[in-house]
Amino acid sequence: MKIKQLNLAVVLAASTLGVVAALTVSPALAESVQPTPAVGEVSLVLGEAVVIHADGSQSPVSQGMSIKASDNVQTASNGHVHIHFVDDALVSIRPDSRLRITQYDYDASQPEASTIRLNLDEGITRAISGNGARSAKERFRLNTPIAAIGVRGTDFVVSAHDEDLRARVNEGAIIVAPFSADCSADALGPCSVNGVELSESNLQVVAMSGRTSSPQLLPATVERDSEMIEYEASVMVAEADTGAEEKAADVDAYLENVTAQRVQDEVDNITSSVTPEPPPTIAEVDFTPEVALTAKDLADNQLVWGRWGVANGDLERMTLAKEEAWPDRDLGNIAIADSNTEYVLIRDADGRQRVDAGLGQIDFTLSSAQAFYHGEAGVSAMAVRDGALSVDFNGRSFSTSLDLDHDVTGDIQFTATGNVDEQGFLRANSQTGKVLGATSIDGTEAGYLFEQQLEAGGIQGLTLWGQ
Repeated sequence: MKIKQLNLAVVLAASTLGVVAALTVSPALAESVQPTPAVGEVSLVLGEAVVIHADGSQSPVSQGMSIKASDNVQTASNGHVHIHFVDDALVSIRPDSRLRITQYDYDASQPEASTIRLNLDEGITRAISGNGARSAKERFRLNTPIAAIGVRGTDFVVSAHDEDLRARVNEGAIIVAPFSADCSADALGPCSVNGVELSESNLQVVAMSGRTSSPQLLPATVERDSEMIEYEASVMVAEADTGAEEKAADVDAYLENVTAQRVQDEVDNITSSVTPEPPPTIAEVDFTPEVALTAKDLADNQLVWGRWGVANGDLERMTLAKEEAWPDRDLGNIAIADSNTEYVLIRDADGRQRVDAGLGQIDFTLSSAQAFYHGEAGVSAMAVRDGALSVDFNGRSFSTSLDLDHDVTGDIQFTATGNVDEQGFLRANSQTGKVLGATSIDGTEAGYLFEQQLEAGGIQGLTLWGQ
C-alpha cells in the first residue's frame, strides 16, 4: 500500500510540472539498453590497426576481440586484420584500409531475413560470403566511394579509393554499379542500372574510375599488380572448428586453402574495346632462390639453415650440408633440432644465450624461402609469393603469414601466431601444423621452419628474414 501511495505522489508532482516520464523500468526497456551484441571476432592481426567505435572512442585491434555493427576498422601501413563473423563470413582487411561494419543483422534461425551492409572507404579487402549473404543475396551490400557491389554468394577481392575501383572474383559472382538516382548507397542488394556482372569463370577484373559512367571489364594480364592482385588469391583465414581448450591455447596456427580460378601470367587473345588506365604489368615474385645458396652466399648471415642429410635433394635452395653449415658457428644456439625434421637452424651468437634487451616490436622483411608440397605424386616445390613477420619481444609473441602457390593446391596462405622466449626462439603448435625458429641475438634476422597438414598431403618450408 505504501508503494502505491509513493508512486501516486510522484506522478502527481510530475504532472504539476508538466512532465510526462516513465518512472519505472519495464523488462522490455531493460532489454533494450543491453550492450550491443558482437557480430564478429578478430581471428588474426598483424601490425597496427584500430577499431573506432560508434561513440568515437578507439581501441587497438587484438586477436579475439569482438567486432560490433557500427565499428570502423582501420589498418596502418603494416596492418592486416581478419574478421570471422557470426554467420561464418570471413573478411580480410589489408594495410592502409578502412572498413565500416554499417549493419550486420543475422539470425541463424532465419538467415533469409539477414541484412548486411559494409563500407570500404579506402584500401583493399577480401570477403568470403557467410550464411547471411548466401541466404539473403538481395540484402547484402558492400559500398565503396564510387560504386555498390552486390553478390551471388561469393568470394571476391576489391580495391577501392576515392576515384577508382577494381575487383576480382575467386568464386561465385559480383555485380558492380555506380551510385546514381537508381542506385542509392542506402539501398541493399545489387544495382542493375549500369551494372556489370563478373563471375569466377572470367579471366578479367572489373574496373571503374570517377571519369567513367559505368564499370568496365578488363583483361587480367597479370596475376598480381601493385596493390590488389598480389594479394587477391589468399588472404583470408578459414578457421577450423576447435574446442574451448584449443581456443584458449596460447598458440594457434591457421591455414587457408580456398579453391579459386587463378589468372594466368598472360591471357592470350583477350582484348577490350575500352581500356581506361589498365593496371601496370608487374613481374611475378618468388622468394625461392633460383639456384641453391652456398656457404659464401651466407657467410655474413647470423642465421643459417643446415640439413642432416640430402633432405629434398636438387629441390633444396637455402640449406647447407652440415659440414658447410657448422664451422665457426655456435652449436649451443641450435634453434631447431626436431627429430621429425631433417633441418637445423644454426645461430651465430658469440656464446650469448639471450637476445639483446630493449628490442621491442620488430617487423621483419622476407629475404628468402623454400616450400614443398608433399602429395600422392611425391615432393614438389611451391612458390613463395610474399610474407610478413612481426615479433614483439616485450609481449613475448609473434605473428606471421606466407603466400604460397602450387599447381595442385592453388594459392594458399599460411598464418600463425605463437610465442618468443628470452632466447629469441619462436614456437607455435596446433593439431595440424607448427612453426619452429629463432631470431638473431641483436634482432636483425629471423628464420623459421613451418609445417601444415592439408586435406590431401601437406606443406613444409623454411624462411629467412631481415630488416
